[in-house]
Amino acid sequence: MQPAARKLAARLLAAGTVICVLGAWLAAGSAQAQIAFTPCGDDNNFACGHLTVPLDPSGATPGTITLAMRRHRAPVGEARSAIVALAGGPGQPALPFAEEFAELLGPIASTRDLIVFDQRGIGLSAPLSCHAFERPSLFHSFGAELEACGSQLGSTRSFYTTADTVADIEAIRQAGDYEKLVLYGTSYGTKVAEQYAQDYPSHVEALVLDSVVPPDGPDPLNRSTFAAIPRILRQLCAAAACADVTRSPVADLARVLAQMRRETLDGRAIDGGGHAHTIPLSSSDLLELLLAGDFSPLLRSEFVTSMAAAARGDTAPLARLIEDASQGEGEGEDFDTPLYYATTCEEQAFPFSRTATPRQRIAQALAAAKALPASTFAPFAASDALALSDIPTCAYWPYTTPGPVLDQAPLPDVPTLILSGADDLRTPTAGAREVAAAIPDAHLLVVPNTGHSVLTEEQGSCASDGLQALFAGKPVKACPPAPTPASLRPQPPPPARIALVSPAPGYGGLPGRTLHAVALTYGDFVHQLLFELTLSGALESATAATLSFGGLRSGWARFAGGELSLHGYSYVPGVTISGTIDDERVQLQVGGQSAAHGSLRRGAEKALVGSLGGTHVVLSGSYLASAEATAAIVGSDARESSQAGPGGAGDGSAARRLDRLIGGIQP
Repeated sequence: MQPAARKLAARLLAAGTVICVLGAWLAAGSAQAQIAFTPCGDDNNFACGHLTVPLDPSGATPGTITLAMRRHRAPVGEARSAIVALAGGPGQPALPFAEEFAELLGPIASTRDLIVFDQRGIGLSAPLSCHAFERPSLFHSFGAELEACGSQLGSTRSFYTTADTVADIEAIRQAGDYEKLVLYGTSYGTKVAEQYAQDYPSHVEALVLDSVVPPDGPDPLNRSTFAAIPRILRQLCAAAACADVTRSPVADLARVLAQMRRETLDGRAIDGGGHAHTIPLSSSDLLELLLAGDFSPLLRSEFVTSMAAAARGDTAPLARLIEDASQGEGEGEDFDTPLYYATTCEEQAFPFSRTATPRQRIAQALAAAKALPASTFAPFAASDALALSDIPTCAYWPYTTPGPVLDQAPLPDVPTLILSGADDLRTPTAGAREVAAAIPDAHLLVVPNTGHSVLTEEQGSCASDGLQALFAGKPVKACPPAPTPASLRPQPPPPARIALVSPAPGYGGLPGRTLHAVALTYGDFVHQLLFELTLSGALESATAATLSFGGLRSGWARFAGGELSLHGYSYVPGVTISGTIDDERVQLQVGGQSAAHGSLRRGAEKALVGSLGGTHVVLSGSYLASAEATAAIVGSDARESSQAGPGGAGDGSAARRLDRLIGGIQP
């Protein structure tokens, strides 16, 4: 799949148990002394250390790799077991998340050491790099870049598989003199944890698997993801949540995809400066949006709305959504792309011959995808599955090994907690159920209204409560059903013309329709502000943020210095709003070729009063849309601020100020 939608796991390369060769380390005295930990300069809670391990765990190829790690000592006694926290990827460093791991685990780490390390080839553990990725202009395709990267890495590029990382974990256990390990993994980290449990079952105390990749996964064609798309779209509309939006979000998606197959589909998006751009729309864009929704409930909601509009011929909401979501595309700066492909390309059992040419490999994979029933990917097609996968890039990988062999070793029967987001498309619940069925006493928690990475993304506490209960010997309670929160339900599609806007209560004709259009436009502005703050990661300091974003039809809005301003901002075609909203006043000018022109200001009881088309109008605060969105902004800001700790914004003043600004014209 393309980098913005990378799968977070890889398939096992080597069969059987991998034996780590510790050499001189085993001959030393106290094993605890094998890792020389010293205080970390930037963190008093963790000690920093390094461990040198063989490049080739079998010992056949010379060389070593030094792993960087951090250790949080158990505050009570001398720990005989340790928790090893594993990040996602492959390619994501773990050390930047050490504090977050400790916070998520809480009391579990009181009697166990916590070990966090960057896996080989990532972060501070001999990261892989390729000159080819630094000069992409020299290559005609990303596949050619990848081929050059693999050649640059040389023959040792095959020593960055899951099996090699598992051998490193066993080396850490032995060097740390731990009897057993608790393996805590998220996404690709669950695959590493499962493989360690298969290879070293006697050294596993417990497993915590969040957003599960099965041991034989991921599927190169992402069949479980495609199977989950219709289910998750229906979940978003359960309990009449889409009553004013659509009869069927799946039918809307199918209709838009069918149109994309017949003809080129474009949309018009407005940037933060008010300039219009034509955006080509494709099935790949829709898949990228769906996967990006794993980390944003609001984006999942917006997807349903944009599909409903596009199915009716209005592509503007979809174009704006794609433009907005592209702001968060790609991996973090620390993500190691060469490592991702070194692991993924070597480990996945792609449906092609490794001895074939790249073009032949892609043709073989496409034929394999098309041979599957059409229902496998519906409403998408086999070609979409191929484009989403890593096949088009890994087809260019210079392979050094034969295809992977599946390890058939069973998973040990140890205390296990398996967490799955009900809305997760990257690692759907089907994989979690498969692993839970393989461990007799495993506890599976499916968390509603949650996508990928459950412990960090859940809105409630079901998963975290279950985690603590497992290690306290208490019952692990199933997550109760929960409807989509009102603030995150899909919004009705925007009106395509003012004639479709009903007059505001108590008014008729064009002034009444314009007044209602003003309320809808203000609601869209608040809703879009929340979305932009979420995408930019500025919710924790919202009132200090500065951002601009385009209207749906034209114009733009700005949020800066605690002041909201609109510049010809349009949500309903032919109706524009300009003006400012701050602590002291609200002054708005209404214009546009389809509107009853006039002005509005703050009146008594925070209503909007003024004149439209010569008619005196009053728009009560209770009639303005998006009260739920306002609450969501303030609630998120308050929640993030309360976690800031001493010296942060934990006094809630930022939340209160934003509430005054956005809710300033509501009662």
